[in-house]
Amino acid sequence: MAVTGGRERAPFAADPARSRGRLHPEEMSPRRNDFRRDCDRIIHSTAFRRLKHKTQVFVSHEGDHYRTRLTHTLEVTQIARALARTLGLDEDLTEALALAHDLGHPPFGHAGELALDQCMSAHGGFDHNAQALRVVTSLERRYAGFDGLNLTWETLEGIAKHNGPLTDRAGRPLGRYEAGGVPAAYIAYSELQDLELWSHASAEAQAAAIADDIAYDAHDLDDALRAGMFPVDELAALPVVGRVLEEVRSRYGEIERPRLVNEITRRLIARMIDDVIAETGRRVEVLRPGSIVDIRGAGRPVVGFSASLAEADRAIKDFLTPRMYRNARVLEIMGGAQSVLRELFEHYMRRSDDLPPEWKKGLGRENANARARRIADFIAGMTDNFALAEHKRFFDRTPDLR
Repeated sequence: MAVTGGRERAPFAADPARSRGRLHPEEMSPRRNDFRRDCDRIIHSTAFRRLKHKTQVFVSHEGDHYRTRLTHTLEVTQIARALARTLGLDEDLTEALALAHDLGHPPFGHAGELALDQCMSAHGGFDHNAQALRVVTSLERRYAGFDGLNLTWETLEGIAKHNGPLTDRAGRPLGRYEAGGVPAAYIAYSELQDLELWSHASAEAQAAAIADDIAYDAHDLDDALRAGMFPVDELAALPVVGRVLEEVRSRYGEIERPRLVNEITRRLIARMIDDVIAETGRRVEVLRPGSIVDIRGAGRPVVGFSASLAEADRAIKDFLTPRMYRNARVLEIMGGAQSVLRELFEHYMRRSDDLPPEWKKGLGRENANARARRIADFIAGMTDNFALAEHKRFFDRTPDLR
């Protein structure tokens, strides 16, 4: 194994020196490898900055300390780097994929995504993962020589496939895309640079994906408890979480609620990271991958939870669904947010002259699908506040999302 950052690099780790390159060739940087440059380009992108004002879950009205898409992304990145460092993966590629994983989210969280998908039902639908690929390959327009960020093939592959293959070898859609087909953004870009949609992505992409699960579980529990959506004692029945709660109380007794919640959160994250590291080690022992090619062709993720932790992950999500995600207050705000985006979409479809100049340029020459996609791209890039401000410009009444 090579040594990088004081640690051994796994033989199946991605290597920036062997990258498949960028769609538009560029000179090498004398100071940064290609994956590090990808990280930096994502951080400096407009889409990344906008995450600061995009909802994670609808509890932001409760105070300033709840997570936004940006703070969630930073937490995912920290967890992903911890996994990469211990597993001997490339930290820069892992970081790039964690930083980019939510760039395609529209305003108002998953409620906004559902609203846009409904608006786009006759025009190819809306998928935030596919939208992230559109953002980094075409919608960011900052560079003189190309549209998008011109990221490496490995980063684009990870953005597209961090949740697993999209098709089989024959091109038939898999999983969530089996019924409706693979979003056009993936197909269109793969015609320019084949992302091999039938294979698994790198171990770095898998580490970023599992880090997202860990962050969601731990930090949504934290935010829900902060919002008073359920008492701490209800956690006692949850696998893993209940044991963590018992450990904290056994060691510290009845401590202040904020300290108790923080201890639960940080210990849960550590427990889940340890599980992923141990389980990945077991899978590597069985597969014995000698290169990144073996990871892509393994037929299943190499980085993941053990069976018992996967069960605990499902239990946490099942626990949060009625108490947080489908809480009456949250659903009311979600409904208002969805109406804002639907009405904006319908307005721009009728009155495209109300779009900013750079967005309406050439719109009259496009067919209905292209027109709808352009409008969806514009709305998806909005922050929560900008979407509300735009709605107030065109409508007499805008929901008070508080």
